[in-house]
Amino acid sequence: MAINAEQIKELREKCGAGVMECRNALVDANGNVEKAQEILREKGLVKAAKKAERETVQGIVESYIHTQGRIGALVELNCETDFVARTDA
Repeated sequence: MAINAEQIKELREKCGAGVMECRNALVDANGNVEKAQEILREKGLVKAAKKAERETVQGIVESYIHTQGRIGALVELNCETDFVARTDA
């Protein structure tokens, strides 16, 4: 089945995946957008499972106390590398 640009555009708007990922999912799903979306979701879960094994040993701890001292927050942000932890942006 031929996959057209409108189908790819529709799938990208629904799931935010790349053009080639959407195209390949549509080919696997024989042009069915809903089935292609499910295929992309399954692939995303596989990618997420691979990344879940990574250790986050670097990070930063920041605190904030409101001017009157009644509200405060303490945030711990973990990441994989010290380069990310030291980024100010």
